[in-house]
Amino acid sequence: MNTPLFALIFLFIFTPAIIIFLEGKYKIIKKIGAVLMCYAIGLVVGNMGILPSGSEKYQGLLTEITIPLSLPLILFSMDVKKWFKSAGSAFSSLLISLFSVLVMIFVGFWIFKGSIDEIWKVSGMLVGIYTGGTPNMAAIKTALGVSQELYILTHTYELTLGAIYLVFVLSVGQRVLLWILPAYKSPNSGAIEVGTLNLEDEFESYDGIFKKETFLPLLGALGLSAAILGVSFAISLLFPEEFKTAAIILFITSFGIAASFIPKIKNIKKTFQLGMYLILIFCLTVASMADVSKLADVSFSLFYYVGLAMFGSHILHVFIARIFKIDADTVLISGAALICSPPFVPVVAGALKNREIILTGLVDGIAGYALGNYLGIAVAYILK
Repeated sequence: MNTPLFALIFLFIFTPAIIIFLEGKYKIIKKIGAVLMCYAIGLVVGNMGILPSGSEKYQGLLTEITIPLSLPLILFSMDVKKWFKSAGSAFSSLLISLFSVLVMIFVGFWIFKGSIDEIWKVSGMLVGIYTGGTPNMAAIKTALGVSQELYILTHTYELTLGAIYLVFVLSVGQRVLLWILPAYKSPNSGAIEVGTLNLEDEFESYDGIFKKETFLPLLGALGLSAAILGVSFAISLLFPEEFKTAAIILFITSFGIAASFIPKIKNIKKTFQLGMYLILIFCLTVASMADVSKLADVSFSLFYYVGLAMFGSHILHVFIARIFKIDADTVLISGAALICSPPFVPVVAGALKNREIILTGLVDGIAGYALGNYLGIAVAYILK
């Protein structure tokens, strides 16, 4: 193996693993977040002029295959059937959340359509990020062919505003919403203990991933994900050229959800973590392909659009929830689950001192993963 190729493999494949390791060791790294770390390192390395000649083809290959491979792995771990049955009460808040996001995306589109290039693609990505988080946004980026610079700029604004939103939720959010919404009332069905859900092991912890009993089935899951990608690509050949990539993402999502209903597949450990690892590779690679000079021009219109989509949708959500008399805790946990993803659910529930809403948050977050790609791609083409 030649030295330049080895250096590329080390950078794009092993750097995310090093960041994950450091996240587990240092709180400051965990607070910054692996996604942001990968973006930062990618931008620095990609714009220093140190990547070897011809590296573009390897970078392009990684960005093309990591997201399609990651989506089924993330969806395999979702016990959609069980959660949908055991937490039907979560759907009213979920539907209001989705409706509020879509309304603000359309409103923002008409306000900023003359000042943001390819705003229809931005709209699709914002639907994805506010229904399923980074995995859905990255998938929609791939499906719509969004440029590296536009994707990173949009996601950077989202991460910045998302941090402000999370601080609000974890600090005074409950007290503010109680001025408008009713307090949570326990259904007296028994509190859900955080420990019984094993959320850290299910969504975050990479511990034991190389043990034989975990690693071998995980390789099988990766192989199945590759097979799903192959079948989806074959089916996409039946569609017009401009819709092929979008069709691949939608079929991958559908097959991934279908596979999650098969117990032997759903019970494979660490599939979510492997999927997120592939997304970190994508983040690092796509950042290394971005031109910093194009990112230097701050787009206030794009920043305002992201802010309107995030905060506007939550304000609308609160007022609709008031009409339907949905409590403050349920509204807060639904918003956190959709924006920040399921791993943040117990954190928010702990801040609210209410463990009974954990299942509601999980259902909304999982449904967001499942629905985000469909909604995001549909909205983008409608607005186009």
